[in-house]
Amino acid sequence: MQHRTVGDLMTHSVVRVQRGTLFTEIVHVLHEHDITAVPVVDDDDRPVGVVSEADLLTRAAQRMDGSASSEAVAKQDATTAEGLMTSPAVCARPGWSVVEAARTMEERHVKRLPVVDEAGRLVGLVSRSDLLRVFLRDDRAIRQEIIEDVLVRTLHEPPSGIGVEVSNGQVRLSGSVRDEGLVPVLVRLCRSVDGVVSVDHQLSASAE
Repeated sequence: MQHRTVGDLMTHSVVRVQRGTLFTEIVHVLHEHDITAVPVVDDDDRPVGVVSEADLLTRAAQRMDGSASSEAVAKQDATTAEGLMTSPAVCARPGWSVVEAARTMEERHVKRLPVVDEAGRLVGLVSRSDLLRVFLRDDRAIRQEIIEDVLVRTLHEPPSGIGVEVSNGQVRLSGSVRDEGLVPVLVRLCRSVDGVVSVDHQLSASAE
């Protein structure tokens, strides 16, 4: 089975700023490109942090009301990306799976990941909405992959014995397999197909 990777889903033309980019310049960049965050890169185009709207608004609010946590004192007077950014940058690789990227976002509490090559240089950006694009996959394509890749190539099961219905990413399996132990394997493999939301089944082992 061929799974879509971060490299397939990421945005390749990434807007970035330098460490010395000023607060107002960052605001202009976000507004001009209609984005909510921007990677900060060093002179070798390696991500060192990310500046988001939240970083800018937090800094502005703290300056207006005089409040600041011990961790935010430095940001309160920051005027450049280096002082405003959240660092270090949490990055992904082009070869990562959707699951790897989603898990990293969840664990690190971020909404997007700069994508870097083997040298650590910025080559893209992947967001939550990019990852969700796998669930826009056509039902017919999902069904075809389950039949051809899962049933025939992987499990060597005759497709005539198993019914596969797909509606809005929800898979329903029916019929019989040659061995009862194949049922959980088949269900697990179907769940791993890109675009599958859920798998329900009425499968049984064929009588010999």
